[in-house]
Amino acid sequence: MTTPAIPAAAELILPAPAKLNLMLHILGRRADGYHELQTLFQFLDFGDELGFALRRDGEIHLHTTIDGVPHDSNLIVRAARLLQQHANCTLGADIWLDKRLPMGGGIGGGSSDAATTLLGLNHLWQLNYSEDQLASLGLSLGADVPVFVRGHAAFAEGVGEKLQPVTLSEPWFLVAIPQVLVSTAEIFSDPELTRDTPPIKVRSLLEGGGRNDCQPVVTKRYSEVRNALILLNKFVPTRLTGTGACVFGSFPNQDDADKVARQLPATLPSFIAKGRNISMLHRKLETLVRK
Repeated sequence: MTTPAIPAAAELILPAPAKLNLMLHILGRRADGYHELQTLFQFLDFGDELGFALRRDGEIHLHTTIDGVPHDSNLIVRAARLLQQHANCTLGADIWLDKRLPMGGGIGGGSSDAATTLLGLNHLWQLNYSEDQLASLGLSLGADVPVFVRGHAAFAEGVGEKLQPVTLSEPWFLVAIPQVLVSTAEIFSDPELTRDTPPIKVRSLLEGGGRNDCQPVVTKRYSEVRNALILLNKFVPTRLTGTGACVFGSFPNQDDADKVARQLPATLPSFIAKGRNISMLHRKLETLVRK
């Protein structure tokens, strides 16, 4: 993966924040093969960063290459072209990516990059699309994209697209990154995945509770994730986010998180970030609107 610094040519630089699934319940499988779920999303003040510059020739060029991901298959390029086509926009963009979030980590890297692209180019191209319009476009790219477009912590249902904004406490999180790429498709097709968890109301969830139904399947398939959970659970209650591979624990302050992070082996990279109900992307866009 090549991730050079975003050059001075970028006219607009925006964050693409990570998210955590604080819980994830699988209620059943739909006729179309997708799963009905309930999950609780919260953002982190940590993520990728994207730079954008206007092109007049209509071309979309992502200047950062990612190993194993062809240019035209990258969600950033797909999001840019989708918005361009939907708006009949003749403008193009040069795009650069400073990649910090792991692929297959369950913290939303690709989906967040796509959402930042939609919001960033909407601003750069002066399209004036509404959040609803951008979220609808984002859903065609992935079930997690709308929550990043909307930028508010949320209780999600359906395939993750029915969002109810919530206000959560904002602790510090230690996120450990097992060095393995977890396939979401593999996890959701596993016959041992729990698919009959009874639905719950958001109010009871906010009072505490919930789990990640994907965690037993992921830990059985990936020893790296299982070992990370065992290790981190010695210090703090730890859970898988999304379909993995990242695992997390929460702390009341940064110092407590730092103390645990310093005890993790070098073979288990990690980062510490504050939980946020409003994503850092939306806080940045607010400052641009005020200018």
